[in-house]
Formats: sequence, structure tokens, C-alpha cells
Amino acid sequence: MSKKIAMIFAGQGSQSIGMGKEFYENSAIAKEMFEEAGKRINVDFKELLFTENEKLAQTEYTQPAILLIQIIAYRLFINACPDVKAELFLGHSLGEFSALCASGAIDYIDAVELVHKRGALMQSACESIEAGMMALVGIEDAAVEDVCAQAQEKGKKVWPANYNQDGQLVVAGMKSDLLALEQAFKDAGAKKVILLNMSVASHCALLSPAQEALEVLMIKMVNETFSAPIISNVTTKQYNTKAEAVSLLKDQLVKPVKYKQSIIAIQNSVDLAIEFGNGSVLKGLNKRIAKDMPTLNISDMESLAKVIEEICS
Repeated sequence: MSKKIAMIFAGQGSQSIGMGKEFYENSAIAKEMFEEAGKRINVDFKELLFTENEKLAQTEYTQPAILLIQIIAYRLFINACPDVKAELFLGHSLGEFSALCASGAIDYIDAVELVHKRGALMQSACESIEAGMMALVGIEDAAVEDVCAQAQEKGKKVWPANYNQDGQLVVAGMKSDLLALEQAFKDAGAKKVILLNMSVASHCALLSPAQEALEVLMIKMVNETFSAPIISNVTTKQYNTKAEAVSLLKDQLVKPVKYKQSIIAIQNSVDLAIEFGNGSVLKGLNKRIAKDMPTLNISDMESLAKVIEEICS
């Protein structure tokens, strides 16, 4: 019996200088994808990814870079194991666009352009305000939600943004409001409160100015070809139509990523997950969310070979 596999993709923050270099140096497919993606958005991905630079930390470049390496990893695996099919796809934030691409609902070269423009739209929405994000460790979800709700009643702009795992939640909003609530989060149980080095406030109402333009782009680029369903960050439910993709990913800009809830929702319907792309962020989260659902990861040629041997032999 073939295994039921969730194909999963991490979001922004998983990037690092040097990611994808082994793929580029050892795969003609990867080289071709680097070149095609670079021409589409006028970016030298070799320079962006393999040399020290500040651009990789800028949202409009971070997003296409992460997606490109994820889809290269996915394509190399699928080419080696053509009989392996995904039961479902799942991404964390930006990773949901990689999931959409892996499903076949958007061509990778269009996806590179889409998330490049998504990143620019997000940056533009926050450029005239001091937006930010803050990680909270060791606090219950309900306590975070209560602090945010009470702060909103007082006019502060702060929202839960990423539900990563039990005791780890990220909030987003105005940087001054986040800093003003640091003690309130500690009083509510947070063991650590960490202001992240972010110039955008993802997955909250501050990004509403970017929604309409993203919707227009998605209507143009997304198609109806889904090889397997995608789990929505917004609802934790499956979708497999263009209309749902456009609506849900438009909503995803301003609503929290329910990653923890999504993994809990799928853990009994798949045998394992494979994380594609740089690092193993989701593998680490999954160990703590769903201990009985093993997660493999493909981030370089060695890990690619290991997964191929385990899954395809």
C-alpha cells in the first residue's frame, strides 16, 4: 500500500545565504529554473542566494527566493519518484503559494512573479507606518487573544498572526503597540517576548491595502488544475478550486496562519509529511504538534537522496 503523504512548505524566515546552492551545482533542472525565474523578475538569483547581501532580507526578494528553492526541491523529488502522489499540500504563510504551485494550480514561473509582487505589496502597505511582529513563547493561545482583544478596545492595533505550536504564537501590528504590550503578555504567562526584525506586519488588518491588487494578480495567474487539495491557512480546511484559492489567499493577508491547527486537522489522514526547501522549520514544529506523524525534509542533495531512498525504493 502506498503511503499517504502531505507535501509541506515553510514560510518567510526559512531563508539563508547559500540555500539552493547544491541544487544549482548538481542539477541542470535547477540551473534552468534559476535562469528562467531571474529573467521573469529581473533578479540574479545566484547573486541573491550565494553572496552576502541585504536584499535577501527584503520581503519582495525573500518570497520568490524561498518559493524557487522549494519548488526546485519538489520538482527534483517528483522527477526521481514520478509514481509518488501527494495526498494533500500545505504551506505556512508564503508556503501556501508554494503548495499552490506544487499542486499544479499555478506555473512556477508565474508563482515567482506573484510572490515577488506580493512581497512588494506587503512592504508598500507598511512603508508609511511603523509595523512589526513579536514572538511569544510559553503562553496559551487564549491568553494572547484576550490581551489583543483588550488592547484593540483601547484603540491599539495588534493581532494574533501565526499559531505555530502550543506555547509559540506570533503577534503583528503597530510596533509601538506591540512594545507597549510587552509587560501585558508577560503578565498573561509569556516566558519570552521577542520583537522580530520585520518591517511588515503579516497576517493582520494592516495589510488590507494589498488585498485587492493581490486578488487581481491571482485571478490572472491561477488555474483550475489541482493534483491534490490544499489546506488553507485561514480555515484549516481543504480547497481545490481557483475561486477558493483566490478568496482564501486574499484573506490570508489579513488573517492569522493556523499552522498548528492545520497539522492537528490532517495528522490522522496522512502517514507522513515531506518538507521541501531550505532548512527544516516545519519538521521541528511537527515533532511537537503531531508526534505520531513523521516529517522528512529535502533541503539539499544529501537529504534528497535519503528521502528518495526511503520513499521510492
